[in-house]
Amino acid sequence: MVKLKLLDIDLTNGTFKDEIIDDETVEKFVGGRGLGVKLLYDRVPKGTDPLGPKNIVFVLTGPVTGTAFPLSGRHHVIAKSPATGTFGESNSGGQFGAILRRTGYDGIVAYGVSDTPVYLTIIDGKPKLHDAKHLWGKGVFYTDEKIREELGEEKAGSILSIGPAGENLVLIAGVMNDKYRAAGRTGLGAVFGSKKLKAIFVKGTKTPEVHDKKKLAELEKEKLKKIEKDGIEQAVKKHGSQVLVNIVNAVGAYPVRNFRTGVFPTAEKVSGETLTETYLIERKGCWGCVIKCGRVTKVSDPPYQVEEEGPEYEDVWAMGANCGVDNLAALVKAENLCDDMGIDPISYGGTVAAAMELYEKGKIPKEKLHGLTLEWGNAQAILDLIWMTGYRNRFGDEIALGSKRLAEKYGMPEVAMQVKGLELPAYDPRAVQGQGLGFATSNRGGCHLRAYMIASEVLGAATTGKSDPLATEGKPELLITLQNFFAVIDSLVVCKFVTFALGPKDFVELINPITGWDWTVDDLLKTGERIYNLERKFSAREGVGTEDTLPKRFLEEPMPEGPAKGYVSKLKPMLKEYYKLRGWVDGIPTKEKLKELGIAD
Repeated sequence: MVKLKLLDIDLTNGTFKDEIIDDETVEKFVGGRGLGVKLLYDRVPKGTDPLGPKNIVFVLTGPVTGTAFPLSGRHHVIAKSPATGTFGESNSGGQFGAILRRTGYDGIVAYGVSDTPVYLTIIDGKPKLHDAKHLWGKGVFYTDEKIREELGEEKAGSILSIGPAGENLVLIAGVMNDKYRAAGRTGLGAVFGSKKLKAIFVKGTKTPEVHDKKKLAELEKEKLKKIEKDGIEQAVKKHGSQVLVNIVNAVGAYPVRNFRTGVFPTAEKVSGETLTETYLIERKGCWGCVIKCGRVTKVSDPPYQVEEEGPEYEDVWAMGANCGVDNLAALVKAENLCDDMGIDPISYGGTVAAAMELYEKGKIPKEKLHGLTLEWGNAQAILDLIWMTGYRNRFGDEIALGSKRLAEKYGMPEVAMQVKGLELPAYDPRAVQGQGLGFATSNRGGCHLRAYMIASEVLGAATTGKSDPLATEGKPELLITLQNFFAVIDSLVVCKFVTFALGPKDFVELINPITGWDWTVDDLLKTGERIYNLERKFSAREGVGTEDTLPKRFLEEPMPEGPAKGYVSKLKPMLKEYYKLRGWVDGIPTKEKLKELGIAD
């Protein structure tokens, strides 16, 4: 039997209570993302203001978090999103999820609003709220160090926190943990800020329960060998996620200057290979990770001196090629500042790129910028605007709105490269047709991680095979399979990098000895389908997030160069087939489909 124990916190009254999620609910929705949407749907009333007192924050692990399941050191943060108005969800690695389970709790549920800033500690199953007025306004790094000093915990435990961006209700604020790891997307740092919950420290010694330890140990060895032999996993291990820069650029899908083109002439300067040769000092992994994609880097060149954990592929692209910048040292520094401010680099870079295009088109008056210039390639502007955004100072107050609201404010909504209010990541839909369909149908908005079609369209992963990135045939079916699969991965909670080597059958073999369930591959995918449909049902209830489309740039402006030259996104025919296979009408699940999945009520 699998039961998940949650700590419920009433921030208004400063009280705690324990809550048990029963085995039946866990098997139906698992944990993490799946359990999060179930609880959000049940407990957050329709029309709730995302930054109001009735929104609820969930920090959730899953039944395999912190076990011998490969790459299982992750957690999810979930709430109604202030950026999109619908299901807000983001996951993060590091140590926090695994250590949270060692406290005896599998998740945290935060209600209400505190009168003053507070931080929470859970040490060996004992929760306590502490005054955080002295931490309000401080960066993530200072907050982490100060809490450790106050608790006398130099290295043990793990800390989740927000920076000034979350406190100031910046709509692109993330939730950080272990200083450098981020649940960055959908603006959930602002929800923490609205509740005046600055940070959470966890420490414990309990071990998560496993149904059949012997069987799991045998399977773990087998699956780790499979991971270690996989070519993609080895490339990521060697050069980090930035190994993708040259690969994606070669297929003409690496977005440049707000997705004007998909080819970056100086991509090599910001590649993973170049990072390895120049600034890399150490490789680092999350809890229990054998891939260790994290980079520890040091830049000694003025004025960008910094030593930090990072950067990552998406961050370097968003603030780099997407803004016309190819200065790797500046981009390492920029990610470090985003981490300290608690800002999502993807949404930040996407919003700055939109601002640069608006500036180029004469839409942003110079007096608004107070001497700042927004020409393409201006690395200093990227750096200056990070702290301005975190504190909502000068033009940073407008970047804090995100690209959709910014572009609408200046009368050119078409320059915001977003879906459902969430900025797009580093793949141009004209060059990777299936990924474009994935962006359009993502329940949380512009996202590549609801289903990573790049595994098939670009990388040719062992679990997906290789497909033509410019073709559309078969893409809706593959996308749905991956969306359902990934919904379960996010609910267990497991790192998606493992899916280059391990498929649904591998996951079922690992899940059953941990949980005692008797799942088949069909059970796994049906569970993912249930979760994906409930997310969409939440969107339909809120009246947003059911329009599945892409910015008209991708639908109307052909790619100007590269392997995808002359192509636009062929979204409409793929979407028609997608809806038919999903059992949806105009982006909304039918009653018959919801009944089939057991979520009609």
